[in-house]
Amino acid sequence: MRILFGILAIAIYSGITFYLGWNLRAWLLSIQQFRWPIVYWTFLFFVSYGYFIGKLHPLLTPLTVLGSYWMFFLQYGLILCIIANLIIKFSPLSTKMVGTGVVGLLVILLIAGTYFAYSPVVRNATIEINKPGEDMRIVMASDFHLGLLSGTGHLEKFVKLSNEQKPDLVLLPGDLVDDSPQRFINKGMGEVMKNLQATYGVYGVPGNHEYYGNEIPEFKQAMAESDVRILMDETILVDNRFYLTGREDLTNKNRLALNELQPENQELPWFVMNHTPMDLDEPANLGVDFHVSGHTHRGQMWPNHFITERIFELDYGHRQKEQMHALVSSGFGFWGPPTRLGSQSELWVIDVKFSE
Repeated sequence: MRILFGILAIAIYSGITFYLGWNLRAWLLSIQQFRWPIVYWTFLFFVSYGYFIGKLHPLLTPLTVLGSYWMFFLQYGLILCIIANLIIKFSPLSTKMVGTGVVGLLVILLIAGTYFAYSPVVRNATIEINKPGEDMRIVMASDFHLGLLSGTGHLEKFVKLSNEQKPDLVLLPGDLVDDSPQRFINKGMGEVMKNLQATYGVYGVPGNHEYYGNEIPEFKQAMAESDVRILMDETILVDNRFYLTGREDLTNKNRLALNELQPENQELPWFVMNHTPMDLDEPANLGVDFHVSGHTHRGQMWPNHFITERIFELDYGHRQKEQMHALVSSGFGFWGPPTRLGSQSELWVIDVKFSE
């Protein structure tokens, strides 16, 4: 069944690629710039499958970059080509005129998307917890996907923004690296991460992409050397002030149930990191006070958020569920194309107020 599904997916993907290539060819012909059909279609093939081909060998990495950008053109090119075909069919406008407009709009969207991806913003929230404690400030960010396109410079922006908030605690709920931690290690990003400052430390959990890379021990070691403690189905007591639980991602079918990680002392605040916000009923019913997640990217590129809104009870932002405060971030980085439209790279600053 999986083989049939894979064949069907490849057929659909190849069909869309051909459709986009045919439309681009029509525009190039209209401006008399179409040359060397064999070279054209061969190049289009390598670009469209470049993200996957580029992972076969380090020398093919440029194809991964091209393939990442191709995902952007695949989505918006498909939408705009359908609109353009309808305009050409039902209006007197020429292929040259409409095609030029489409190409120009794609360039504008690419520039805007790149800006929103690499220009992170700070979001603020204040929550009240009905338990004893001293007020504290938490910085939370997820989905860095550190590696090829989300690199050292982007991480430096996060460290600077985070330290400016003077946090008591930094939480990093998953997808810190893009599959493999090797580029994080080789590019010396750990030395940048070490500069994070927080009264009670920096903590993280693995996301689905850490599991895809199948290098969990290497990832955990790299983070430990970066002064980031990765919690994997663990609950710890921090400075006798609050409990912090880090869950393994649901990609791991053998992860523990949350009730197995529940702290004994229910009087102290209980914070939970869980990369994928698939189930908020369980933590709310168990008495979690603050639950943080990422994963959704808020769709990353419009209009994908209409899909994430239907998959997840909370796909973005803050919501209170019974006594629990839940927060889902769209992420500090990005996956695939280094572009964001309808969302922006971000970190959250949460001021926690205690009633007693």
